[in-house]
Amino acid sequence: MRIVFLDRATIGDDISLDAFNKLGEVVVYDYSTPEQVRERVRDADVIVLNKVQVNENTIGTANKLKLVCVTATGTNNIDKKYLETKSIEWRNVAGYSTEAVAQHTFALCFYLFEHLSYYDSYVKNDKYVNDKQFTHFEKHFNELRDKTWGIIGLGAIGKRVAQLAECFGCKVQYYSTSGKNHSSDFDEVDFDTLLSTSDIISIHAPLTEATNHLIDKVALSKMKTTAILINVGRGPIIVEKDLRDALNNNQIAAAGLDVLEIEPMSEDNPLRQIKDSNKLLITPHIAWAAVEARERLMAIIASQIEEFYKGNPLV
Repeated sequence: MRIVFLDRATIGDDISLDAFNKLGEVVVYDYSTPEQVRERVRDADVIVLNKVQVNENTIGTANKLKLVCVTATGTNNIDKKYLETKSIEWRNVAGYSTEAVAQHTFALCFYLFEHLSYYDSYVKNDKYVNDKQFTHFEKHFNELRDKTWGIIGLGAIGKRVAQLAECFGCKVQYYSTSGKNHSSDFDEVDFDTLLSTSDIISIHAPLTEATNHLIDKVALSKMKTTAILINVGRGPIIVEKDLRDALNNNQIAAAGLDVLEIEPMSEDNPLRQIKDSNKLLITPHIAWAAVEARERLMAIIASQIEEFYKGNPLV
């Protein structure tokens, strides 16, 4: 079996591929352009990828290909209809990063909620040296207890965040973007109610027609001026220009983002104009990337390949 990794760098070189070496010949490429993919998949039985586009143009030369493994949950880059015409199966991975993404949600929250950027700068700029008193709390902050945490998208990650928010004493409410995920453990509310009554809003929804640009100028105008918005779902759920304006006009207090409309960040992204880390914190799509989550991800992929060949001994 020939297993070809097309963008191994997206996994990290600190994650071992030993499990794959036991399954067959492993060929590794850190990155692959569409043109390079065509040549690199010619003799592949299995390809493993994250963001590489898989369609007739890129894998049309892959006459031996039997399985496409996506090292992610989303599969928007896979032309499933084309794979079906070629009897090529595909696999993705769900649930591997629930703990990591939930953890990062709170990392973003606490950084903004307690104005940690301000206080860190206060000390490192030597303003605390020989200060008049032992404490300095110019930037006021509150306890999470009794605050209302609104969740957009109550899938596995949304539920985990809801559980953790309750541990901090928050009242949790949620809005189901699909209308399919429901839970009697938390209060389900309509979208407008969630916007207008939540102190923290975190987004954990997939990108669909219903969620694309869901958070726009109108939605932001309905939020509390003291509210914090967190997005660890998909970048296009937020209209970035509208978020920039809302932050500049103090319509909301702050935003923490791990995802953007275009990734890596484009030069014309309107959020680049905001340099105040007390208002805006952006991390480069790392919420999923805790070491344990990436190890878990690759273990699942390896087991999927093994199970596929056990179930298809003649391929």
